[in-house]
Amino acid sequence: MADEEGRQHPHSLQGLLHMAIEAGTESGGEPQTGQMSQERRQWLQEAMSSAFSGQADEVQQMKECLKELSSEASDKAGEERKEKALELLADLCENLDNASDFCKLGGMNLMLTRYLSCPEAALRWRTADLIGICSQNVPFVQETALSLGAVSKLLKLLDLDSSETVRIKALFAISCLVREQEAGLAEFVKLDGFSVLMRAMQTDILKLKIKSAFLLQNLLISHPEYKTTLCAMGMIQQLVSLLRTEHSPFHEHVLSALCRKS
Repeated sequence: MADEEGRQHPHSLQGLLHMAIEAGTESGGEPQTGQMSQERRQWLQEAMSSAFSGQADEVQQMKECLKELSSEASDKAGEERKEKALELLADLCENLDNASDFCKLGGMNLMLTRYLSCPEAALRWRTADLIGICSQNVPFVQETALSLGAVSKLLKLLDLDSSETVRIKALFAISCLVREQEAGLAEFVKLDGFSVLMRAMQTDILKLKIKSAFLLQNLLISHPEYKTTLCAMGMIQQLVSLLRTEHSPFHEHVLSALCRKS
């Protein structure tokens, strides 16, 4: 949509902010409030108000989800409400600002102290998925999760959980906490995470095998200094033995990891 001056209205918050800055200054830096048409000024005010109220609405939605997740309801209907709350939080936390607000509201603490170890697999895997989504590329969230012992708890799920989906989602969350995150990787190594990855590659769960090999490959690309450690652990022999199994797409990632180790 264009205004009477022929300019297109922006559709993103960033565009709105840029438009607001342009409205307040001209090339010489002096105010130009008189140069903006009344129609354009009114549209901008309404759009900015709508954008920021939308953000506030999302924070309120997160608060309501956390209220539901903090309740003690344990019947079937309560479990379904909690599943929906986790799904909505995962959708909202795709937004980096929302992911940070989620932590500030105590959400990460609730996930790691209660839901990551709850009896229902449907809640555990949604929790692991939410932790991963929140942690992607958000240092504040990563640091919060690490301070709460996230890597240790997620490695335990990856290694021992009875649900395939939980194990796959736990690996996703681990990846989000250790790739390009020095403190997370240090914790992963300290907790013998490479051995957990190796065991995941030896399971019968193809998706888990592929994702584990892919993470190993990427860690070796970004941190070649761990090659010596892995060689000392005998992982080359274990990776070679995996290549002797029935051929699958998993072998491609095993070979890539072996190439990185050589």
